[in-house]
Amino acid sequence: MSDPEYVARLVAVRRARDLIDREYASPLDVPTMAAEAFMSPAHFSRIFRDAYGETPYGYLMTRRIERAMALLRAGTSVTDACFAVGSTSLGSFSSRFTQLTGETPSAYRARDHAAVEAMPGCIARLVTRPPYLGAAARPGVSAG
Repeated sequence: MSDPEYVARLVAVRRARDLIDREYASPLDVPTMAAEAFMSPAHFSRIFRDAYGETPYGYLMTRRIERAMALLRAGTSVTDACFAVGSTSLGSFSSRFTQLTGETPSAYRARDHAAVEAMPGCIARLVTRPPYLGAAARPGVSAG
């Protein structure tokens, strides 16, 4: 693929990632994200994963958990945080939160977050972003 084609595809995928970042609390599915990039869902998923190292749905869920973490640090209830970030099932939300962070939403909310509050926002976002665990699930690929 020529460089202009490659760049055009990355621009289209970035447009879809920007949609996820803006509309994470809305009902989003891969076909909707792919439409934003003017690609078929399968092609979009491949290009997105190549560009960002995780699937579009995985990125969406990580973004939702990241925002839920901020809400929980601010004292929002687990249920309210769940629905505020677009999750429709408290059980699924709690399972995914625990999978990505290593602790339940309730435990995270109860923990002291004074250190994070004292950090500049750009550092706090970096430190509190849930790790991507998809690589750990693939044999022979290191997550770290």
